[in-house]
Parts: sequence; structure tokens; C-alpha cells
Amino acid sequence: MKRKQVFEGLKVADFAWVGVGPQVGRELAEHGATAVRVESHRVPDSLRTFAPYYEFKPGLDRAMFGVAFNTQKYSMSLDLTKPKGRDIARKLVAWADLVTESFTPGTMARWGLDYESCKKIKPDIIYFSTCQQGQYGPHANFGGYGFFAAAMAGYSHLTGWPDREPNVMYNNYTDFISPWYLTTAVIGALVYRRKTGKGMYIEQAQYESGATFVGPSILDCAVNGRVANRTGNRDPNMAPHGAFPCLGQDRWIAIAVRSDEEWRTLCRTMGDPEWAVDPRFATIAGRKENEDELEHLIAEWTKDYHDGELMALLQAKGIPAGVVQTCEDLVENDPQLKERQAFRRLPHKVMGMRVWNAPAYKLSKTPNHIDKAGAIIGEDNEFVYKEILGYSDEDIANFLIEGVITTEADVPVGLRPK
Repeated sequence: MKRKQVFEGLKVADFAWVGVGPQVGRELAEHGATAVRVESHRVPDSLRTFAPYYEFKPGLDRAMFGVAFNTQKYSMSLDLTKPKGRDIARKLVAWADLVTESFTPGTMARWGLDYESCKKIKPDIIYFSTCQQGQYGPHANFGGYGFFAAAMAGYSHLTGWPDREPNVMYNNYTDFISPWYLTTAVIGALVYRRKTGKGMYIEQAQYESGATFVGPSILDCAVNGRVANRTGNRDPNMAPHGAFPCLGQDRWIAIAVRSDEEWRTLCRTMGDPEWAVDPRFATIAGRKENEDELEHLIAEWTKDYHDGELMALLQAKGIPAGVVQTCEDLVENDPQLKERQAFRRLPHKVMGMRVWNAPAYKLSKTPNHIDKAGAIIGEDNEFVYKEILGYSDEDIANFLIEGVITTEADVPVGLRPK
């Protein structure tokens, strides 16, 4: 028997797309909320057009990223550019407790679906807007993705090697920060509504949320005038601190030495090689001053060990160390992640049984229940249109004929599987 979930009974009309907004809806859905995602084949979510694709074949329903942010949600296909489509959307708003959107400012207002319009439909509605730089200000209409916000928030400047250009981060880093601020705000709004009966409008600038994670560097600049720069894998207060090669193809171990005492322990673990007793390496100041040579010497030692073997050896001595894991390691080989069910295998309509990540936290009294992979576009049309919105079979047939409900036929040719 399933235990009650914390957001059971909460209804979400999810107009958000790409990463940040959908992630919030996903967290709620994975803990009991009924979340309906509104999508269109004609103007698909950008993440449905990004690799990696299942079996390397492009397709809106084959994009792994496009599915990953929408576990446990229902999907309805709807053309919001059509007046009747907007009427249907307003009916969904009347059903919902929370409306989510992540478009460029003004988009929802042009469709008559902004907060003020939705508030007239349902006075106690909770509504959030999330976008790159917020709903007002000189740069409010700046559209883009998380890698833009990551660059503006300073991450590109801080990431990489000091003798090279700023690094374009491999992911849209602020997209993995912003949802948690927003989820917390939504929970606060739900508590507020429970106490007062009033709804709330929540507005987020993803750029600002991302910038909070470089707070120490900003403060150091404000107080001391120091401008942080790229340092590779190094740390100003630890040495050695980096990733070192191990036996095998592209296998590495991360090692961090926090004190002179830990350094002496590492030396003993390495068998006290002659170079390790060099006075230049005896203190943190000396090791930092000679860090290039130090890293080279340690790498000569680590390269003869298997990464897991060396991690166990160092950790047993109290030295922080960890294998630099691949995606395959995380999903297939990490015993801790397996024990805690960090990944769930769920069937997808197109991709079959695949692995999806679960929430990275556990609620003891209201645990998550995840049994539905992110949907293909319009997968749940019959349920949403009939059971939630109350339309008849005849209504749905007319919506299809008129193109209000979009179908696979509307997919751009270049995105259809061959």
C-alpha cells in the first residue's frame, strides 16, 4: 500500500519549458501532485530537440534530456496560438492550484494567460514566472539558456585553467541551481495560501539565483578587492588538490590534502619516497609554491594503481579521495546510489525501459512514488481532455480537426525519426 505523499491533491498546470520551470513541476509530481504539462508539436520544447537521442536518431520523443525533466507528469498537446487553444488553457487554469511558465516576459500576457488574467479565473491561484533575467529591468527581454546565465554569473570566468581562455561549462549550470530556490518559494506560497486563502505571484531571475553560488568570490572582491580567476582543479588552502591518473583508459582519482598532518600521512602511504621529504613540500605554503612539480610526482605514484583500490587505501588513512566516476559507473557500479535508489528504471513509450534519476532527498513520512517516465508529446490527451477538463469525444475530435490539439503530423520533417 502506497503511503500518502506530501503534495497529494495539488494540481499543476505546467506551461514551463526547457529546464528550470519543468524541474519544479517534476519535484511536485514525484511527491504526489497531479501535474499536466502543456506542449505543442509545432513549437516543441527546445530540450526535445537536443541530443542525446535514443539510438542516436533525432526525434521529439527520442530526446533523453527532453524527457528527464518531466517524470511523473501528464502531457497534453495544445496550440496556444489558436483562440480555442487559449480557451482550453484557461479551463486548465481554473482546475489548477499552481500555474508555471518560463517564457520570455510578455509571452503569456499576449495569450491572456499572465498572472493577472489567471487570477481573474481563479483568485487564489499560485503562479510562477522564471526566465533568464526576470520580468522587468533593461535586460528583461534577454532570452536564452542556462549557459548564458552561467557565463553572466561568473562561472565561465572561474572555470578552467589559469593560462587558458574562460571555459564554456559542459552544462547549463544555473539550471541546476534555480529550481531549488523556486521550489522552496512555491512551498512557502502553498503554506501562505493554506493560512490566508490567498494566492501569490512568484517571479524569478535565473541569473540572480545562479550568482548566489559565487557569493564568497563576490564578497572577497567587495571587501578585499581581489578578483577571483581560474585555478583549474586547485584550491587556495589545500595542496595537493586535484585529479590524478590511474590504471586503465581515462581513469582518475581526486585527492585533497587539507593539512600538513594529512600530507605526512599521504607521504607514509606512498612509502615515504625520497622526494616527499623535500623541505619545499613540508608546509602548505611550500606545496602551493611548488604545486606543478608536486602534482607531477604524485601522478607518477597514482598511475600504477586502480582507482577504486587507491580510493579505499587513502580513505582508510583518513585522506579525502574519490574515484572520478563515469556515467556508467554512477548508474551501474556505485553501490551507494543503488542502495538509495538514486536511479529508477521506467518504461517509455518510444525508448522502452530506461534509467531516470530520482529526487536527491528522502522524505521519511511522505516518500516519493515514481512509476511514470516523462511522456511523449500528447501521450495523456485522452485522460486530460476527458477526465480533467470534461470534454466529450466529439469535442476532442473537433479539436483534432481544427489543429487545436497538435499531433505527430505537425512535427518538423527534420526531427522525425528515419
